[in-house]
Amino acid sequence: MHRIFAALLAVSGCASIAQAQSTDLALAGPSFTLDQALELAGASSPSLEVASAGIRSADAARTVAGLRPNPSIVTQTENVAGSGQYRDVRSAETTAGLELPIELGGKRSARIAVADARGQRAAIAAAVTLADLRLAVIQAYVEAVAAERRLATAREQSGLAAEGLRAARVRVRAGRASPIEEQRADVVRINAEAAVERAIRTLEVARGNLARRIGQPIGGMLDVAWFDRVAGYGPTQGIDPGGTLAMAAAQADVATADAQVRLARSQRVPDITLSASARRLAATNDTAAVFGVSIPFPVFNNGSAAVAQARAERDQSDAQGRVIALETAQAIAAAEAEVANAATTARTASGPALVAAQESARIARIGYREGKFGQLDLLDAERTLSETRAAAIDALAAYHDAQARRDRLTTAAPDLTKD
Repeated sequence: MHRIFAALLAVSGCASIAQAQSTDLALAGPSFTLDQALELAGASSPSLEVASAGIRSADAARTVAGLRPNPSIVTQTENVAGSGQYRDVRSAETTAGLELPIELGGKRSARIAVADARGQRAAIAAAVTLADLRLAVIQAYVEAVAAERRLATAREQSGLAAEGLRAARVRVRAGRASPIEEQRADVVRINAEAAVERAIRTLEVARGNLARRIGQPIGGMLDVAWFDRVAGYGPTQGIDPGGTLAMAAAQADVATADAQVRLARSQRVPDITLSASARRLAATNDTAAVFGVSIPFPVFNNGSAAVAQARAERDQSDAQGRVIALETAQAIAAAEAEVANAATTARTASGPALVAAQESARIARIGYREGKFGQLDLLDAERTLSETRAAAIDALAAYHDAQARRDRLTTAAPDLTKD
């Protein structure tokens, strides 16, 4: 069952955690892709075990619903322990036989219909679990890749800060700048090194969370190229929520409620019990056959209240389905717009804005070394570059997260007619 879920998860997406030093070694290995993470999560996730157990339970319930009532063995002794000729067991009459309940009104087929509806609901619940798992894995992967990017950026900024400190020392030693410039540059270096330490710890946590999702430690770097890639995005097109998992679940609830109404109606028809027995008369040692029919008399409970309850629950499920249709359509429209906006932001932040910030910082570093710009100009350019890099990483992470949540909302329901 887990292999099936793993295959579905891979198609839909097309141990201890090391410390800082071992993390660096792990990052030197081959890239660990999102598809690999999805496949491993599908093979080890306990949530899929829950969904699998739910399907097996529904299958067993279907079998139970199709079973007929069991017959009963009946024994009865009369005319014993009385007075006169009925003293002791001299006139005893012993009856032994079978009673067979006969269901009327289509109760068995109604029970099967309810079990079938619940089985389809369990299959949809399994698909929902699979889609939720895919979303959780993608979000954990995005968080881990973003942490890797932030660590690389922090290390680069730390290197630039160290270079700025060396340049400041040269200027101070040459008498071209005040000693305060060296102290200011040293503060920037210290803060940059602290940022690297924080980024390392954040990366360890993010990779650890992803490792727990997939059930094993992660070896190698994550797929940064995938993270940096922003797909082209044109005008949004309306997506019909009718084929989504949310609507399929709502429709399955309505189908179950319909079956419950049918079952409640069938319960209004009384069942009969047929009996066939043999009676032994102790007084004459003779044997006689006894036949009987038992029919309930629905005086106090004729089942109309149960039918009314089932109809009300069916109306509730139908109304809830219309609410879900409205909310799903709104959520999909909002998700489409969010993906488009996130794509625009990511392309801008990681494209022209980042190039401009890098060029500005490069010119400021050259100008500072040559004495054409002051240190404050350099620090301002470096701070702008750092903020732009952070904004680009945040924008890319937001884009992938928005895309994953949009895909979760629009996940198509499984075709249960093939079963």
